[in-house]
Amino acid sequence: MGTDNEPGRGDRVAPPSGFVGSANVTAGIREEFAEEGVEAWARAADLLDWDREYETVLRDDGGLEWFADGRLNAAANCLDRHLEERKNRVALRWEGATGDARTYTYLDLHREVNEAAAALRDLGVEADDVVTTYLPNVPELVVTMLACARLGALHNVVFAGFSADELAARLRRTESGYLVTCDGYYRRGNAVNQLTTADNARMAVDHAVETVVVGRLDDGVYLSDDHRRYEDLLDGHRGETVAPVARDATDPLFVIYTSGTTGEPSRVTHTTGGYLAHVAWTGHSVLDIKPTDTHWCAADAAWITGHSYMVYAPLALGATTLLYEGAPDQPAKDRLWGLVERHRVDTFYTASTAVRAFMKWGEEYPASHDLSSLRLLGMVGEPIDPRAWNWYRDHVGRRECPVVDTWWQTETGGVLVSTVPGVDDMKPGSAGPAVPGVDVAAVDREGDPVAEGDPGHLAVTTPWPGMSRSLAREAGGAGDDWLYVTSDRAVVDGDGYVTFLGREDDTVTVGNTAFGPATLESAVIETDGVAEAAVVESSERGGTAVAYVCTERGRSGDAAMRERIADHVAERLGPTARFGAIVFTPDLPKTHSGKIMRRLLGAIADGEEYGDTSALRNPETVGEIETVVDDG
Repeated sequence: MGTDNEPGRGDRVAPPSGFVGSANVTAGIREEFAEEGVEAWARAADLLDWDREYETVLRDDGGLEWFADGRLNAAANCLDRHLEERKNRVALRWEGATGDARTYTYLDLHREVNEAAAALRDLGVEADDVVTTYLPNVPELVVTMLACARLGALHNVVFAGFSADELAARLRRTESGYLVTCDGYYRRGNAVNQLTTADNARMAVDHAVETVVVGRLDDGVYLSDDHRRYEDLLDGHRGETVAPVARDATDPLFVIYTSGTTGEPSRVTHTTGGYLAHVAWTGHSVLDIKPTDTHWCAADAAWITGHSYMVYAPLALGATTLLYEGAPDQPAKDRLWGLVERHRVDTFYTASTAVRAFMKWGEEYPASHDLSSLRLLGMVGEPIDPRAWNWYRDHVGRRECPVVDTWWQTETGGVLVSTVPGVDDMKPGSAGPAVPGVDVAAVDREGDPVAEGDPGHLAVTTPWPGMSRSLAREAGGAGDDWLYVTSDRAVVDGDGYVTFLGREDDTVTVGNTAFGPATLESAVIETDGVAEAAVVESSERGGTAVAYVCTERGRSGDAAMRERIADHVAERLGPTARFGAIVFTPDLPKTHSGKIMRRLLGAIADGEEYGDTSALRNPETVGEIETVVDDG
């Protein structure tokens, strides 16, 4: 149960009554999906415009085919079809790291996407070619993604902070002959020379790579003859239009690589019809995006979260999407809340680790801004504890916004587990049930369901439209025996609500008992004064666990705090649950998608080399942790 009148783990919280009456999806939707079966996914397809109507919702022809024989174009669904009714409505607002800003109406964005598509076509890009981007969160990234979709080419978006080796690997694996990058960008106020890194990557691959360079820095970086300037290319195609290439629903829309936080990055390919229908439907039903909304997915467009809920879902639904560049605490810790106030953001979607960072910084930052425009709060990523969930609901949502705690993966394309905000009660610390049309279960290593309330591996037991091409192939012909067993451990309660315990390969032994990191971290975070925690196992410390702890602002990480944490964890998890060390640190190393890099923390605890930190959004924190780790 919660304390101080705050709901705790397992408690039910009804959605705000003021929200329910205007929600996109209302009571009865789960029953409708259960009654209609797979045919219910026609609702998702109905959110799109089709050049040729599909014949069947799902066909099993040795591999699953969603909306088989249908044809459509993703860029046309995100732009062209909105022009008649909302060409002057803002499609994209952009806030840059140095205070610059740009606004694109749907007509503006349509024009630039057409010009970019014409320019890429002139360079030789055709349907099914792969165009790689290596850009920060700037409008040209969204334009290039949609220009590729318009041509029927696949975009391969690479995070701008990755090293030359990471970029080269992705160019090589996709045999991509085209690269759109920039001269540089700004990270925490400092200019980063992006072009040199991109050129080093190009020289490391065996095939030729046509390179287009967006001008981002003010000093005008020199471009050689083998670079094409983005601005010049578009100037040569001003006013041109490109007819959108109709694609089969099963044709690929893009390739993307997993972040590699738990192993080697793997390639994932998503289809045009199934993926776009799935993200449009979940954007409509789970995030409750309306055409009149300003929607903000505070992620990097390089990750699947940005693809799905920053670009494709809000634009397919005709809303305004907000794109921002830089860190959430630069130039100050209230930057995000200032943007919410200035742009009157309606729906806000961020990482759960970001919520814990907001809590650590202090409630005065959201309190200093007018956040009354917010109608819904969402989060994604690592498991959230009830304390942070309540903080988010209370101090950002003013207890007037439903909180959708979503789970999904790069491979799933879109949300699979979440409450439907106008329908379901929320449970702090639990992501919720599977979305309508999807079934999940906790299973053992043999794929058999575990007992209710027991931990197991989360498995998705029914197909869904946003599934990757490889998953669709694996599911074909399998009938009712097919399972997609994820690498996440979870508990499913009697109401079907899923509580995530962490990754399958992340277990930490404390007092001869193996725990998921989320279980240990939740117990640590429950201690008064703690804002965030990460727990790893250290072989150098006799196989014991090390807790890295961030305190709330104004609270000291001292011996007394260390003792309180240890006592509370022992009380919650048993007297043998004792850490080998408790290390206080100002921040935790996180990827730009908000995942805590626990492997790196484990290497620091063991004094090992931790390798490339280019995937981190805060690499400077690594040195800070190294200086304090021996004090734990």
